[in-house]
Amino acid sequence: MQKGYLQISVIRYQEERARLARVEKLQPNGARQGKLVPLKWDASMKHRVTLLPGEGIGPEVSAAVRRILDATGVQIEWEELDARALNTDKSTTKGDVLNTAAIESVRRNRVALKGPMATAIAGGAPSVNVALRKSLDLYANLRPVKNLPGVKSHFEGVDVVIVRENTEDLYSGLEHEVVPGVVESLKIITEKASTRIARFAFEYAGKNGRKKIHAIHKANIMKLGDGLFLKSVRGVAQQYKDVEYKELIVDNACMQIVIDPGQFDMLLLPNLYGDVMSDLAAGLVGGLGVVPSGNIGEECAMFEAVHGTAPDIAGKGLANPTALLMSAVLMLRHLGQWSAADRVEAALQKVYKEGKHVTRDIGGKASTQEFTDAVVEALPHV
Repeated sequence: MQKGYLQISVIRYQEERARLARVEKLQPNGARQGKLVPLKWDASMKHRVTLLPGEGIGPEVSAAVRRILDATGVQIEWEELDARALNTDKSTTKGDVLNTAAIESVRRNRVALKGPMATAIAGGAPSVNVALRKSLDLYANLRPVKNLPGVKSHFEGVDVVIVRENTEDLYSGLEHEVVPGVVESLKIITEKASTRIARFAFEYAGKNGRKKIHAIHKANIMKLGDGLFLKSVRGVAQQYKDVEYKELIVDNACMQIVIDPGQFDMLLLPNLYGDVMSDLAAGLVGGLGVVPSGNIGEECAMFEAVHGTAPDIAGKGLANPTALLMSAVLMLRHLGQWSAADRVEAALQKVYKEGKHVTRDIGGKASTQEFTDAVVEALPHV
């Protein structure tokens, strides 16, 4: 029995290592991953963007955000597709859960905006969200968390950026039933992925005026896995002397951020801890409905709302587009459209500060349409 258990573990581990190795192989365009020349976006360019509206309220908030972005005058040609393949169920594999045309579109356009997608709990098809990030090698999840004026929260002045490794850890999805009643899940941590996400975080800090990074871990218990993560991050931190580097055990970090979020500037985390703490941080400023998210890779980037699909209000005109709109602001900056991004952000801030046209989840009475109209009206003129 023990021999079979170990054999299964080795096979699963080898499968994941093979997936990571494929990242090194030649891409369809003939360039090697990580060796691509970064795209140089120009504010006058016409951009092709893949739009994945999502499910539940996704199509409503996506339409609202699309209208606001079009009102800025930025030239965007939208290619709209469903992210999920048809007829998925619990027997669907990770690769088959995705619409192949959507993946090809994102690879071709290199930028995507995505609405919320549902994920079944303790059964059903694999997560579309995770499958998208892994298929496109979107290794860095970026979550800036700040207060919006007029949104009730326990803290004011919150301004923290969370950087989460997006491709491995327990989200590798390598789990199996050893014997009835015993399940093994493999936590994959590699030096390559840990070093890559650390470099992303420190580069982001340097470019955006961030002065301090906390690496979050559980290396006191997982001495090899989280120990490798810390060792990799420390190696990168030594190259960025202008950024203060600290470390915290994850449970202590969760306590500290709800006591005094002002002590944090940036958090750098493996996948699972990053998922937990990014949602925790969102709760400090009003929830997932008022924070953005971006997933960045060497070749592609995808910006998304990370709140739920809210099927109970879908189609009723009550959905709040704020999270997807804030993610679209991140997308505009990624595209080099800094002026348009600043204008949208200013309009959003004005609408929230006035409080006359905010949606019900924020304590207002506005419909999705009324909120969208107000943001378009508030856009500063060029």
